[in-house]
Amino acid sequence: MKIRKIKPDELDAVASIEAACFPPEEAASPKQIKERYQVFPECFWGAEDEDGTLVGFVDGCMTDRPTLPDSFYADPACHQKDGAWQTVFGLNVLPEYRHQKIATHLMMEMISESDRRGKKGVVLTCKDHMMPFYDSLGFRWRGVSASAHGGAKWNDMLLVFHEEDLPPLE
Repeated sequence: MKIRKIKPDELDAVASIEAACFPPEEAASPKQIKERYQVFPECFWGAEDEDGTLVGFVDGCMTDRPTLPDSFYADPACHQKDGAWQTVFGLNVLPEYRHQKIATHLMMEMISESDRRGKKGVVLTCKDHMMPFYDSLGFRWRGVSASAHGGAKWNDMLLVFHEEDLPPLE
């Protein structure tokens, strides 16, 4: 398995993976993925198998806010290239490739690169069943999210690289 940056000619594959991993009301459309990639291509990491097939990806914008509001999903202009926090919009691995640590490797690459870029940490929302996974990577539960994305219940999760950057709960 190789973790690397997504290439411009892979956006249709990225959209197909997104559609396979999220319900339609939560999945980004092919158009949204292309718009995001045009604004923040440096924030798309992919996993390819030994045959060179893209089997998963993680993406998200950067921001100065330690939260992930729903508006970020719809508006790529919310991206702040010099923002203090890396967000995660989606961590996607094709069902037939799950339980092989691919999601962990994708997240570790995003986390490592965010730290090298001088970010304070990584912000995401997740459903209840994903909380143990993110907890195992060092994320902290910050409460039930205000997000109504796709009509689901989400949890705010935050990973800080330095304790002094942990924002107070609101």
